[in-house]
Amino acid sequence: MTIAVLIPCYQEERTIGKVVKDFRQALPEAKIYVFDNNCTDKTAQIAAAAGAIVRREKRQGKGYVVASMFERVDADVYVMVDGDDTYDAKSVDVLLEPIFRGDADITVASRLHQFADNSFRNFHILGNKLVCAIINWMFKSDINDIFSGYRAFTREAARLIPITARGFDVETELTLQALYRGLVIKEVEAPYGKRPEGSVSKLKTGSDGVLVLLKLFLMIRSYKPLTFFGGLSIALMVMGLLAGLRPLAEFVTDRYVHSVPSAVLAASLFILSAFSLGLGLVLNSINLRLLEVEKLVCKQDQRMREVDL
Repeated sequence: MTIAVLIPCYQEERTIGKVVKDFRQALPEAKIYVFDNNCTDKTAQIAAAAGAIVRREKRQGKGYVVASMFERVDADVYVMVDGDDTYDAKSVDVLLEPIFRGDADITVASRLHQFADNSFRNFHILGNKLVCAIINWMFKSDINDIFSGYRAFTREAARLIPITARGFDVETELTLQALYRGLVIKEVEAPYGKRPEGSVSKLKTGSDGVLVLLKLFLMIRSYKPLTFFGGLSIALMVMGLLAGLRPLAEFVTDRYVHSVPSAVLAASLFILSAFSLGLGLVLNSINLRLLEVEKLVCKQDQRMREVDL
């Protein structure tokens, strides 16, 4: 199998040389690619001097870089890792083992078991667990660290996942897209360290956290429409019942409804509830058909590659 190590980078001149050297030592048979996302420091030069193949992605944002890496690099297995020297290159064998055994399409290095002091910012672990809990509930999965930047992919998995994210919400999208398509994700434990002195994180807790939550909301609405609109339907129905309690009590006792506005509100909420449920059912049927078409196209592509070989 051919292996490519993919390193997205923005202003990582202090750490990129060590990261490239560590992975060349851990995976001597792999090609190492550093994707320069408009760096203004010496990241590209240091990476090239360390033995990496340097490519440039002019669109600013990690999501654009990840999409470009999967499109422009051809390999049987991809290892994606950040260039900030917080991930352990020696753990790459553990990361790749489930893929080589055929037990996983994607592997993720979970950082929450072995991490150094001050390696996470305030509220990052709490936010990680909250997002994972929502995803696990929606997809009946067992994800523990959705924001890990240390992952491995089979060629097929990388080709199947369309990336629309622009920034640091790309890890969330990679996980959601994979779960939606029924790909097998395995997590392995790997050490996670803090950034070396002088290296600055580009992650903004507030704005990037909002982007992640927005991505989660939009993808659940798009890929789990029956759950999303069904839940909304139940909420509207409950509100309709609460709004209709008083008019119903008046009709039972007086045979006349005095609180007409409440009765109108209750009827409107029930209509919206029925509409939301119907919309969820229609979108869910469309999603299932599109997923079938996607799988048929992928099978046809695979047959064509086998014929070419």
